[in-house]
Amino acid sequence: MPDQGDKRDMNIAVFASGEGTNLQALIDSGERKELGKGKITLVVSDKPGAFALKRAEGKGIKTFVLEVRLFPSREEYDREIIKKLKEEKIDLIVLAGFMRLLSPFFVDEYEGRILNIHPALLPSFKGTHAIKDALLHGVKVTGVTVHFVNKELDDGPIMLQEEVGIKETDTEESLEERIHKVEHKLYPEAVKLFTEGKIKIEGRKVKILE
Repeated sequence: MPDQGDKRDMNIAVFASGEGTNLQALIDSGERKELGKGKITLVVSDKPGAFALKRAEGKGIKTFVLEVRLFPSREEYDREIIKKLKEEKIDLIVLAGFMRLLSPFFVDEYEGRILNIHPALLPSFKGTHAIKDALLHGVKVTGVTVHFVNKELDDGPIMLQEEVGIKETDTEESLEERIHKVEHKLYPEAVKLFTEGKIKIEGRKVKILE
């Protein structure tokens, strides 16, 4: 948790493997001074060709690319990333479409300082096909969850959630589009709360302080 008496900006590393639309929403919010005391100082990717990297480079944000295939184990890969995070004095890690599970070693190192966004109302529809699964299941409401990362998939304490209604005419693409709009609003809000020291984790519950 951030020290509420600390006056310096909090350095944020965003992890992304793909297009980076949530990264862009965070960059835009930062330019509008809507990330509280947070500043994106590093973008990490496991994919050299990820468009997220171009988004970062276009804004003068440092990037760090590390391919998984170069390492014999997940933990050794994560150790190399952690070395870079420490060099850059990263305070908060924001997962934005990073398609790798973090090792228990990594989670232990940054416990309470890793956020993830999921396109469903957790604990429903965990995993990488949440939007498709919600449609197939026939639920009337799905949504977006911002949560802290623990050692289990999509399981950590929930910070923020917002509902997205499902229409009879929805396709996976149309529902995904509406979910993305909510993600782009909710994720910057969550980062702002964290960097301003307004979050307290008590067991599985996340309290938002006044």
